Amino acid sequence: MAPTFMLGAVAYAPKVVTIWEGFKTYLGERGFAMDYTLYSNYETQVQAQFKGDIAFAWNSPLAWVRADRMARARGQAVRSLVMRDSDQGLQSVLVVPASSPVRSLADLQGKVVGFGAIDSPQATLIPLDHLQHEGGLVPGRDYTVRRFDVLGGKHGDHIGGERDAAVAMLAGEVAASWMIAGNHAAFAKEGLLPAGGTRVLATTGLYDHCTMTVSPGVDDEASRRFAELLLAMDWNDAQVRPLLELEGLRAWRAGRVDGFRLLERASTEQGFYDDRGNILASDYRY
Repeated sequence: MAPTFMLGAVAYAPKVVTIWEGFKTYLGERGFAMDYTLYSNYETQVQAQFKGDIAFAWNSPLAWVRADRMARARGQAVRSLVMRDSDQGLQSVLVVPASSPVRSLADLQGKVVGFGAIDSPQATLIPLDHLQHEGGLVPGRDYTVRRFDVLGGKHGDHIGGERDAAVAMLAGEVAASWMIAGNHAAFAKEGLLPAGGTRVLATTGLYDHCTMTVSPGVDDEASRRFAELLLAMDWNDAQVRPLLELEGLRAWRAGRVDGFRLLERASTEQGFYDDRGNILASDYRY
């Protein structure tokens, strides 16, 4: 009997069950036995990778950083197997009201800036890094950080913190707010942000988001076959498209790690993880 490979995923929304039930069926019909375990947070999921509980983990970029550091500290390795096309080459934006007198990063001196959850790569960690390296702005010294902590441990997947930060900006509670560029467009489309009512003050460098992570010691042939089946999923296939739509992609791409460099730096310099993957953020709750 062929072995069943366990996959870990974080339950950031009810649709996660539907997504992985669909993938389980799709893979099983092609001879790859997969089951899944849902976790309430990425920190526990990453730890499970080193206990041998799961062969693969659908990890956030921050979870990848931790898994990679934990593996290196143990003399092991994890691997970025595949990514969604929608997870490559992303950027975050700092948004202000169109009428705001703030015209440059220097104008944020003494202001309150809105961020997402403490563990959000796109709305907190990379933005903090951008303000420090591109604007020379140190949090707590040059400006005040106002975080909108929603569902700790989900690494910002739910976007609730970004939404709350945007609302606070419109209400004048913060001078500017950070969000991933795609959410800036989405919030405008849904009417949360008024048409023409905001402008982008700053844009981060490019970075990648989620990745299917291979746990240490997983059979190379199993990993190869798993990747092969995912990469072969065709948007034009009527069985496949609903799964891809739910998971927010049109095609899978081969995994890569270069797109995590900004987050690697931010995780260290903003004091979130140490070089062994230990959690340093004292006010992080998950």
